[in-house]
Parts: sequence; structure tokens; C-alpha cells
Amino acid sequence: MNIDLIVRDATLPDGRSGQDIAVAGGRIVGLEPRISATAREEIDAGGNLVAPPFVDCHFHMDATLSLGRPRLNESGTLLEGIALWGELKPLLTAEAVIERALAYCDLAVAQGLLAVRSHVDVCDDRLLAVDALLDVKRQVAPYFDLQLVAFPQDGYLRSPTAAANLERALDRGVEVVGGIPHFERTMPEGAESVRRLCEIAAARGLRVDMHCDETDDPLSRHVETLAAETVRLGLQGRVAGSHLTSMHSMDNYYVSKLLALMAEARLQVVANPLINIVLQGRHDTYPKRRGLTRVPELRAAGLQVAFGQDCCMDPWYSLGSADMLDVAHMGLHVAQMTGRAAMRACFEAVTTQAAAVMGLSDYGLRVGAHGDLVVLQARDPIEAIRLRAVRLHVVRRGRVIARTAPRATALALPGRPVQVDPAAYAPAAG
Repeated sequence: MNIDLIVRDATLPDGRSGQDIAVAGGRIVGLEPRISATAREEIDAGGNLVAPPFVDCHFHMDATLSLGRPRLNESGTLLEGIALWGELKPLLTAEAVIERALAYCDLAVAQGLLAVRSHVDVCDDRLLAVDALLDVKRQVAPYFDLQLVAFPQDGYLRSPTAAANLERALDRGVEVVGGIPHFERTMPEGAESVRRLCEIAAARGLRVDMHCDETDDPLSRHVETLAAETVRLGLQGRVAGSHLTSMHSMDNYYVSKLLALMAEARLQVVANPLINIVLQGRHDTYPKRRGLTRVPELRAAGLQVAFGQDCCMDPWYSLGSADMLDVAHMGLHVAQMTGRAAMRACFEAVTTQAAAVMGLSDYGLRVGAHGDLVVLQARDPIEAIRLRAVRLHVVRRGRVIARTAPRATALALPGRPVQVDPAAYAPAAG
């Protein structure tokens, strides 16, 4: 067998160390200590962490890198962001959307982020952003998995042409059905939108990913309807509820019922820590609510919980860098997930859990999976989050597509020259 790549002396996210990973024909063909073979290329991981690539299962690539066009979000609220996007949409050109999306994909690859689920607004009758991102999807396919969600940003029922446009987008190749029930005019219309959108997904054999209850209002309970429709239509395991920030403000008794309903439906949950902590609680004085959904409780109920970045330099968020470790870092803090197992779960939320939400096949570090991986300048997932570790090598199908030099700082202190290595400080017990 002709082996394309061997990564030697890798530490895996599950704690196994001294592992060699061999890739041939784009797939992992060996994962064990000291593989006795030669390859076209070898990487010495030097005991560093080797992980599957990062995955962002909630993003808006049609808006990315548009910060300041046509103006900035002065209030910092979700609603002003939506209004600002409405001002920008008529000004969009296909060339600009494609240029910004490709630039973002380049940034993502450099950070070891090789799969993104992007919601794309279908409330523009031109479907300009839909066609632009379908073009981007084709261009980046050799090195990047881009999955698109038909997203009626202005409301499936509230926007007069959204229903027809959503069907048109699906006909053109968009793979996932989206929605935003809390932005409909009334609670009953929100519930009706959930029902109709889930029926479309069931009829077409598609997945669902719905912006659901992205509000501080504890009476916004569309996730309950989403769970019920999932069960009614037999969509278990194919439906994601994104944001779910109203759960942060709900009373515990109702949540105890809701968690059981969600578990019955096998709903997947996508929290967006960076955006949820910035946009939620804007109408509070003090104390201010955090807004992030109940991540530990959802995980304890057996639900798959992933983290998304959501936005990067756009009408809703003026920061962002395609760094999913930054997302995990924020999630760890806001959800107060500081136990060792909980911190590792935050790493999984931007790798394996996010991949499961997207339904990525052959993902992970195992024989037979795609030869996609990231070598990080860290010894374990917790250290990777703490340091936002350098991505030393990014590998796609056995080919290195990005390299970054290790981070090191030399201090010239009086009488004591020293080199600083933040990774040198490990806990006394793991």
C-alpha cells in the first residue's frame, strides 16, 4: 500500500498517546503505536494533540465580513442586527458575497475549521445569496465542507414570498430546512411555521435546523412545538434547535418537562456562546442574564449539544476569527463548565458533536474515516482551549493544506534570558 501521510507520536483527544496515524487514498488506514511503514510525507507531532478538524454547525456566511456595510449596529441588539441586514440585502452583489465567503473559508482553513453549516437568507426574491453560496460550495468542495440551510430571516409567514423562496432554494440544492418562529408576528404563527417547515423537510427527506427562541422571553416556547413535530413526523435525530436562549429564563419546573420532550425527539441543540452572551440580556439592567441556553442540563438529559460561532464581523457581531477554540472558551466560561470532563465536552462541542449535528459521514480519528485532522500545539483538549492552541498542521484527505509555526516567546530579562512556553504549566492531576 502506498501511504500518503503518517503523523507520528500523536496524542489523541481521548488521552491515548504515542499514536501513529497513517493516511492513504484520502482515508485513515492505520492508527496505532509505531506504525512500521514509510510514507510520501511524515509529520512528527511530538506528543502534541491531534484532533479531527473543527466544525462550525451554525454560521451566516452570506453576511460574514460585511461589518460597517452600510453602517454599524449601535445598540448591539439582535433586532437592530436584523434591521441592518435588511438594509444591506438590496445592496448585495453576487461578486461581493462570493469574495467575502471565500476569504472566510481561507481564514477557517488556517484555523483547522474544515466544515461549516451556514444559514442563507431566502427572503430576497433574487435568491442572490443562495446562488452565490452554492457557487462557493462548489469552489471549496475539494478542501472544505459547506452545508447550506434555507433560512427565512424575515419570517416564513411574516415575509410574503418567503415560503415560495424557501422551496426554490431547496430545489437549487440547499440541503437543510431552516426557520425563525420567534420572529413571526404571533406565537400561533410561529408554531404554524414550525409545523409547515418540518413537513417540508419530512416530504423532501431533509434535515431541519431552526433558529428557535432566540430571545430573553421565557414564554417563547417554540422548541416545544419543534420537539412535538419531530416526533409526529418521525424526524428524530435529524432536527436541530439553534440558540434556545429563552431556556435560560424559563422556570425550572417547565424546563423539567421540556427536557424530557426534547430527549424523546432526540433533538440536537446548537448554542452560540459568543453571540448569545453579546446579544441577550440587552434589555436588562442588573442583574443581567447571560442568555446562553442550559448546556449542562441538556447534556445531562442525553441530548447532543454543539457550539457554533454564528457570526464574524457582520451586522450582529463585530469580532470573530473563525477560531472554534475561541467559541469553546467562551462556552466553557458562560456555561460554567469548569470540571475536567465538562471542559473536554466543550472541545467535543466544536468537533465531534458539531459533526454529528451536520450529519458528516466518515468524520473522526478512526480507521476508515476521512484523512482529515489538525495537529495542535497543546497536549490535550483542555490545554488547547486554554491557549487557543496554534494549528501546526491542517490535513485534508491526507494532504497538508495549512501550516503555522509554533508559538514561542523569548524574553530578554536582566540576567535571566528565558523562553516562555504557556503549555509548560500542566495541572498536578488530570
